[in-house]
Amino acid sequence: MIKRIPPSSASVASAADNGKMVAPAASRNSDVLCELLQDWAPRQGRALEIASGTGQHVCAFAGHLPNLTWQPTEINSERRASIDAYAANLPNIARAAELDATSGGWHSQFAPLDLVVLVNLLHLVSWDETETLVSEVAQALSPKGRFILYGPFKRAGHLTSDGDRRFHEALILQDPEIGYKNDDSIADLMSAQGLDVIDVIEMPANNLAFIAEARAT
Repeated sequence: MIKRIPPSSASVASAADNGKMVAPAASRNSDVLCELLQDWAPRQGRALEIASGTGQHVCAFAGHLPNLTWQPTEINSERRASIDAYAANLPNIARAAELDATSGGWHSQFAPLDLVVLVNLLHLVSWDETETLVSEVAQALSPKGRFILYGPFKRAGHLTSDGDRRFHEALILQDPEIGYKNDDSIADLMSAQGLDVIDVIEMPANNLAFIAEARAT
């Protein structure tokens, strides 16, 4: 599978001290995401974050949910180094693993998991890649394991803010295969892969959070 190059506006981060990087978007939404996980994540077990970026999120998650053992993943080597720098003194975070979650087969490396978290990625990949990713998540989760998905989505096929319309148009101008996915399509895909959507939550900045649970076998 060809690795996509995300738009320059999609994931902005700058260098900070001691090998760390800082992403303004991660700084802005970290508290909101921690509150979301406090409400919906299991209290113990094995958790994996897809596309951990700079590492700001996973370190905040690990602090709020200390009885979960966290596995950060990231395709970019510079950002994996940043994740490890942030997590150096946190005992419940493993070293960052290299992962392209849109490639098939990765579930066997990490299963069984009690929680998978994915923030702000699906609008940067194609629908085929989204199908692969969700399928792999479903296979990686233990029965009753949770998948928490956060990001910008269409509602019933429509973009619902001027900012979303501008961003979506910029994305598809660079790559017509990417862009915002429809909320109903995501819910249907999860169901087809054995994940029950137990809630869809309106979040700040016109984002959505999908809370899904793997069916018991």
